[in-house]
Amino acid sequence: MSGAPAPEPRRPAAHGAAARTAHAVADTAARTTHLARGALLRLLVLVLALAAWQLAAQAHGSVYFPTPARIARHAYELWFSGPVGHVFLTPAAVDTILPSLGRMSAGFVLAAVVGIGLGILVGRSPMAYALCDPVLQFARAVPPPTLVPVFVVVFDFGTPMQLASIVFSAVWPVLINTAEGARDTDPLRLDVAAVLRLTAVERLWFLLLPSALPRIFAGLRLSLSLCLILMVFSELLPGTANGIGFALTEAQSRSDLLTVWAVLVLLGALGYLLNSGLLAVEKRLTGKRDHQGSRKASRKASRKASRKGRTT
Repeated sequence: MSGAPAPEPRRPAAHGAAARTAHAVADTAARTTHLARGALLRLLVLVLALAAWQLAAQAHGSVYFPTPARIARHAYELWFSGPVGHVFLTPAAVDTILPSLGRMSAGFVLAAVVGIGLGILVGRSPMAYALCDPVLQFARAVPPPTLVPVFVVVFDFGTPMQLASIVFSAVWPVLINTAEGARDTDPLRLDVAAVLRLTAVERLWFLLLPSALPRIFAGLRLSLSLCLILMVFSELLPGTANGIGFALTEAQSRSDLLTVWAVLVLLGALGYLLNSGLLAVEKRLTGKRDHQGSRKASRKASRKASRKGRTT
């Protein structure tokens, strides 16, 4: 019996770690392949659309319908042929694109802050929601351009009037979607938070925001598109000396159709890039919170409960 060979030691932890690593690598490779395939398909659709536009414009031969190659070349010479020190931006781009982005960003941030704050307050109170919902729906239904005369009387022409029109139109999607998201918070989780005596800040951070975050971003996406539209509309009015809308008006008055088309393409590109950036932020935040929000809240509640148990 003493000469019997000893059994080989088992290493289940090592095998388990290797299996988890292999699974993670395979999952990453599959996700990367899926993203690359989707990007290639979107690029293919874009190339086909541009090719069809190019062929149709060349066949038509009209000055009112230029080819995308001419529009891209004109936009490059007009806005993006500057020195490296200015990030390739020309003086025309600094006078046209940056003021518009500044107005739109300021209006979007103000609308987001006000909409999320008021939406959380209204959504958490059933009585406040019932009282405010008709007013919110009425204000959301009013077309923002119809209020321009009111804003002109109150703020006069200029940046304050432009910001007021942007904020007023963009705040309602954020506010209403945030209120709906706050109302959708699981009542059982709220009851547990009340039993464990979580503070208002802890309930806001660990319960209300994770529950309302998808609806908040849905409202932010709508708000972003409205900000872009109202930015251009406000710059078409008298009293504006720069911006994309002002450049569009100037080009139209000079019958500079190539610049008109370049401005339209620029607006489409800006809308796509801004929406893609917001979607990336949404995916990063909601992905983390979907997987970690409940666990963080549970760990926080458990720590508080254990501390209270020790003190008693």
